[in-house]
Amino acid sequence: MKEADFIFKKTANTLPFGSVSWKAPSNIALIKYWGKKEPQIPKNPSLSFTLDACFTQTTLKYKAKTKLDTSLDTIFEIFFDGIKKDTFKPKIDLFFKRIEKYVPYINNYSFAIKTRNSFPHSSGIASSASGMSALALCIMSIEKKLNPNMDETFFYQKASFLARLGSGSAARSVKGSIVVWGKHNSIPNSSDLFGIEFPYEIHPIFKNYHDTILLVDKGQKQVSSTAGHNLMQNHPFAKKRFKQAFNNLNLLKEILKSGDQKAFIEVVESEALTLHAMMLSSKPYFILMQPNTLAIINKIWNFRKETNSNICFTLDAGANVHVLYPENEKKINNKFIINELISYCQNNQYICDRLGNGAKQFK
Repeated sequence: MKEADFIFKKTANTLPFGSVSWKAPSNIALIKYWGKKEPQIPKNPSLSFTLDACFTQTTLKYKAKTKLDTSLDTIFEIFFDGIKKDTFKPKIDLFFKRIEKYVPYINNYSFAIKTRNSFPHSSGIASSASGMSALALCIMSIEKKLNPNMDETFFYQKASFLARLGSGSAARSVKGSIVVWGKHNSIPNSSDLFGIEFPYEIHPIFKNYHDTILLVDKGQKQVSSTAGHNLMQNHPFAKKRFKQAFNNLNLLKEILKSGDQKAFIEVVESEALTLHAMMLSSKPYFILMQPNTLAIINKIWNFRKETNSNICFTLDAGANVHVLYPENEKKINNKFIINELISYCQNNQYICDRLGNGAKQFK
């Protein structure tokens, strides 16, 4: 698929009014992408676990503009947990401007966006992936009404394509339990434009993986993800890092098929630490990990050495720690997390999650 293939070309009557609703998950990247070019194109491919309990639920109400609505821009209001949120409007407005080339029909409507998260908005878990994917799926449901012959594959590819223009990681929050975003020669149909379901058989051990998210620091990050990505433009280690990500995705592709958990741990933890190493060595440099982040990592390493558990960690672009472990070790690892790790979380807050299957439409 090429970018031009996603431009809506059909002519159709404007729908008078209606409402569509989607629930879209967050995700956690195991192979990280850090560095991009416009428009939201990754410098290296990434692979993520889709989460189940951390999701955004969005209802998009639409109404055809009247002759009195002379604005050429998309008209919308946004409500979060039932409360009007004008502070959210600039990001949504930018999203609409980025996608209107591909979905020009949105300017025929006024919208009311009603959204909520299953997790606290201030929890430190990035909601842009789930939020933008839910909104993109709602827009695609309108397009499906305008073009009933659209097939399912195109529907989800374009939803991921649109979501990416709102938030890069949102491309991985549309369809599938394990998702690849970014062109990789060894993964058929992979693309920089949208995410795809991991196309290979997955070993049973990885089909029921758990992710306990330890909320170490819920504060505002000192450097935004966008600014962090931009710092990779002149990063002294950028080329080596991009090559490493391609190689690690090759390794993880085989690991997910074979079920080799020790190799899984080595790749996933290395990826997490490399992400933060890029931050530490950029100009200007910055640190998003906190002392409690490092304390948790050391606790996990010691526990794994003592018990031979397959528990491991990954990190997002922040201080929080995602603790990963298989279903068959749930009891021992949950006990360790509660007894040894929760005390390092801000207000003792954590979220229990597990591998999910992707977005779902609801009425």
